[in-house]
Amino acid sequence: MPTTLEERIARLSTTSARRVIDPDDAVRGHIDAAEAVVAPELLSVAGLGLELSAEQWKTLAREEVASITEAGIRFELLLIAGFARQFAYEPDVTNPRAVYVLHELGEETRHSRLFIRLLDQLAPMAQNPFVSGPLATVDRWVTAFVLRRPLLFYVMVLAGEEVPDLFQQLASEHAGTDPFFRSVNVYHRAEEARHLAYARLRLPELWHGASRLDRFLVRRLAPLALRAVFDSLVHPGVYETVGLRGWKTWRAVRRSASRVEFRGRALHGVLAALVDAGAINANRVPGPWRRLVGQ
Repeated sequence: MPTTLEERIARLSTTSARRVIDPDDAVRGHIDAAEAVVAPELLSVAGLGLELSAEQWKTLAREEVASITEAGIRFELLLIAGFARQFAYEPDVTNPRAVYVLHELGEETRHSRLFIRLLDQLAPMAQNPFVSGPLATVDRWVTAFVLRRPLLFYVMVLAGEEVPDLFQQLASEHAGTDPFFRSVNVYHRAEEARHLAYARLRLPELWHGASRLDRFLVRRLAPLALRAVFDSLVHPGVYETVGLRGWKTWRAVRRSASRVEFRGRALHGVLAALVDAGAINANRVPGPWRRLVGQ
């Protein structure tokens, strides 16, 4: 059994080298346009008591899944940018960390191609206010800041993997999920297990070498960033496609009990990883983290 960090990371590389799966061959098919992609109880508006027609529920399901899928594509592109930037300046590019990251980048590009194929089939109509205008300018500034700080970047990477993983798990297990979408989820979750393991392995050493500023950012400000990322997965334009008031519904969703519970479940894994890394004391969890996961 591997004992050192380098040996454990090298083992992840070995596993990735043995499991090169091209989704163009392994995940074939199409969304059934006549049926809803996912059931209403899996949507962000669950618990709001909305009275929609069957056609509206189908449209809302398609638009929500499209919004999450597009966010996933953009996240993976930023993950690629962050990892590439980090290891472009690595003194020893032969170390196991750099080697594994190259495996992960190859896997992420395959995932993104699959997600783009899915998004193209979904053909969303909603306009996303988070990708243009003032909100996009703020997002680009914050993103550039995060990419320059490895510890904070890895925390965001964990969150970007944990949240869709939970949604994909729930969708995969639900009988009302479109068969092709289920196969996309099963494929992606199997691949992402290694990525989560790698990020968790790196957290302790990144924390050990972090500055006081970076530690403060992780303990106090990271939860705010994670909340913003989570809330942006389903953007306000989605709700407008079925005649709802976009921003009003989006704000109601943010406060709804079912959404708060889902957010806590999705992001609890990030907090647990920080506790395991020694970054946060389980008996003295900072207020921002408690509020984020609903403790």
